[in-house]
Amino acid sequence: MGNFILETIEKEHNRMALNVAALAGDILLASGAEIFRVEETIDRIAHAYGIESCDPFVLSSGFFLTADSNSDQNFAWVRHIPLSATRLDRVTAVNQLSREIEHGSYTPEEAYQKLQEIQQMPAKRNLCQILASGVGSGCFCYLFGGDPVDCIVAFIAGLLLYVYLLCVVKGQLSKIATNISGGMFVTFIAVLIYQLGLGHHLSEIIIGSIIPLVPGVAFTNGIRDIADQDYIAGAVRMLDALLVTFSIAMGVGLVMIGYHHFVGGAILP
Repeated sequence: MGNFILETIEKEHNRMALNVAALAGDILLASGAEIFRVEETIDRIAHAYGIESCDPFVLSSGFFLTADSNSDQNFAWVRHIPLSATRLDRVTAVNQLSREIEHGSYTPEEAYQKLQEIQQMPAKRNLCQILASGVGSGCFCYLFGGDPVDCIVAFIAGLLLYVYLLCVVKGQLSKIATNISGGMFVTFIAVLIYQLGLGHHLSEIIIGSIIPLVPGVAFTNGIRDIADQDYIAGAVRMLDALLVTFSIAMGVGLVMIGYHHFVGGAILP
């Protein structure tokens, strides 16, 4: 009877430990972490809780997890995780938690509750995102050769871009439609302000203004995954980043073609 109780307790412990490892991998992958980081974190948590054999197979949009324990009980998980926006705050929090688990700071139950709290971490306030978009647009405009007046125009366009994305789109459009419409919107704003006489270099203004839409982190992670020989995941992420980039370019191009015809074929500065 005592052995049966001990085996039951061990099974529940192992099951909860693997739930913790799987949820950690879920959060990391959904937050845009690299493939090797997801695998390493799952292994680290599983081994910290005494799971002898844990084999995660991670792709860009999901992962498979199998494990064995001392009681010869097999475990298997399959999780589908759609590609989504990068959340580096969640990645950092899960990384820190996994190291604390290794040091024995949390039981599986406590760690699982902590991971649920991390999963529910709210995004930055809309005002902060809007301000960051404007500052980023203005700074990149300067880096690409714009003068102070151009930076002000790019700052205004960047602010309005995120007002459009957060208050009008609200995530209701697909990623491709969002980026096409976002590229069109921010280019239209830049052209409109430029036509009103504010700004000297339209190209630099537009380049700076569209930077908040550019998937730089996703593209970089795709390259890193390929460098780590995770070719499938890296190729998928790079393809996703390239589709977003193409969508932005299409939105910008449509407005620029219309502007070109509207000004009667004048050469744009």
